Amino acid sequence: MKSTIHIIGTGTIGEPLIGLLLDFKDDLGLEQITFHKKTPLTTDRSKVIALLKRGAKLAVDADRKHDFQAIGIEPVLETEQAIDNADVVIDCTPSGIGHANKTRYYKHFLHNTKGFIAQGSEHGFGKPYARGINDSALVAGDDRFVQVVSCNTHNLCVLVETIGGKNYNENIKDGRFVCIRRSNDISQNTGFSPSPDVGKHKDAKYGTHHARDAAELFQTLGFDLNLHSSALKLNTQYMHSLWFSIVLDEKITREEVIRRLKTNDRVAMTEKTTANQVFSFGRDHGHYGRILNQTVIVTPTIQVRNENEVIGFCFTPQDGNSLLSSISAAMWMINPDDYSDKVQCLGKYFFSEV
Repeated sequence: MKSTIHIIGTGTIGEPLIGLLLDFKDDLGLEQITFHKKTPLTTDRSKVIALLKRGAKLAVDADRKHDFQAIGIEPVLETEQAIDNADVVIDCTPSGIGHANKTRYYKHFLHNTKGFIAQGSEHGFGKPYARGINDSALVAGDDRFVQVVSCNTHNLCVLVETIGGKNYNENIKDGRFVCIRRSNDISQNTGFSPSPDVGKHKDAKYGTHHARDAAELFQTLGFDLNLHSSALKLNTQYMHSLWFSIVLDEKITREEVIRRLKTNDRVAMTEKTTANQVFSFGRDHGHYGRILNQTVIVTPTIQVRNENEVIGFCFTPQDGNSLLSSISAAMWMINPDDYSDKVQCLGKYFFSEV
């Protein structure tokens, strides 16, 4: 029996997620992709119509239906009807709205909908998740609410898991990360920073939410890791970058570090040292500009210090790694037994080298 996934929001994650699901609908065994748009804007009309032409179905609030019709867009569902019809709902709204939607809608639709997924900004929405890292922590029937962690948290987690090796929970002595964030997405008109903007350390133990969220994700596996992150924003729209220092409880060579990284298909390697070149590769070869790897390691920057400290830079494929985890979590909610096989259809957008 084929299923329906409903996306709420058409922003930097919502729109590409709808497109990716539409393109792989048959491979994933889905019958229908529906999505919710809150505000009828003429500036958004073109993308909404484009998604409708590709086969998606639009849901709007009942009191906004005539406003959408007035700008030439015909909704076919109302908000609560779309949620009730869906097997899985993926919330891609701005920070805080996911929690509000959980209270207003989602808790009242557990009789029919298998699960609800929110994005990285919605801390505490449900069990934190990143594809391939804590899948074993998901409990069928219990985890009806899942939070896909942020793109930089994905990056941080895959570095810990991969560089730390098979027993990374015991091997990681210390992990320090500096998230060098791009200012705003190229699709956004607001939020650009004219100069480097350093972030506050709001968490007494972990620094910023990136390490806190990573630590909480690993805690779902029963691991308590020593992690700390800092963040700053640069005046660029290309990609996030990340500097890392991971201290191991074993000796390791640079060659072994690179071998471990290369064996993980969620890790891409690159000889490129500038974000614009990596971004350009994604634009040319990704799915509408997105590659689905969780990190892009800058190979020339990898250094081993004192035989056990691994240092380097990498780039974060923002949106891409969150898209992968969102689809993976949705397919797990639909059928925990075969979801991993289903998402292999997305493999063409994983790259061993960028």
